[in-house]
Amino acid sequence: MSFKKDLNRRKFLKLIAGGTAYSLISPISLLADNSAAEPSNPDENIKDYISKIKNFDKPHPTDVILTPQMFNVLKSSYAKLRRVQRTVGYGNFNLISFDEVIKIARNYRRVGPFTKEELHFMEMVFYEKSSKYGFGGEKVLKNITDKVKRKETIKVPYSGHFLYRGDSLILYNKLRKDVGTNLILTSGIRSIIKQFILFLGKAKKHKGNLSLASRSLAPPGYSFHGIGDFDVGLKGYGGLNFTSKFTKTTVYKKIKTLDYISLRYTNNNLIGVRFEPWHIKVNKKA
Repeated sequence: MSFKKDLNRRKFLKLIAGGTAYSLISPISLLADNSAAEPSNPDENIKDYISKIKNFDKPHPTDVILTPQMFNVLKSSYAKLRRVQRTVGYGNFNLISFDEVIKIARNYRRVGPFTKEELHFMEMVFYEKSSKYGFGGEKVLKNITDKVKRKETIKVPYSGHFLYRGDSLILYNKLRKDVGTNLILTSGIRSIIKQFILFLGKAKKHKGNLSLASRSLAPPGYSFHGIGDFDVGLKGYGGLNFTSKFTKTTVYKKIKTLDYISLRYTNNNLIGVRFEPWHIKVNKKA
């Protein structure tokens, strides 16, 4: 397995290794072997894909699962990310960079510095090709050290979330005007590290199943929340805004009538992600 070798990555490896050479272990060796479960013909592949998407929150025989050793590293990495999140606040955590997380963890005793194994693991998750997990989306953030340009963002009142100024903010405001104030922002900009905590949290809940996690959450680097997309919901509907029940709401029914709105993950998409009727696609202008 080859990794993207660029200046940012070399700086990152030097940082976590204390200036010494840091040899990468092939990510393949960190995953449980499930190759025997792979379908052997195209028809079976199609059936397997349909079954996975229909039952996105259940494990499947061909899923990629971490070894017990690496699952323990996932759990310790996730715990430290949660402590960083509590330290900086949930809103600010949406924008925080990987470098900032490393610095905060090192400087705050209540967090504790990341180990080389934890940093190596997160790098493995980031640079691994998502197709190994069954996710077919585009990688929009290429480097683990990519940052959100905070001057280009704005915090949306009463939401705890941020949007990019320009296309994203214009589209959200237009939606609010046309749908009504019952429409709320449920998730805006997500930095790479915010996507990490969501993705690892899902994988942790399901015993290190990275494929299952990727059917609900884009792996870090692949989320369009990092460059402009956002989620909307019905005020007061809570977590149900991220379920199929959202399609029964007046907010969704109104959105469907608007010809200027597109969804990122449509029904029966071939990306490997469940249908997300709340995820608004933003077509950024060049």
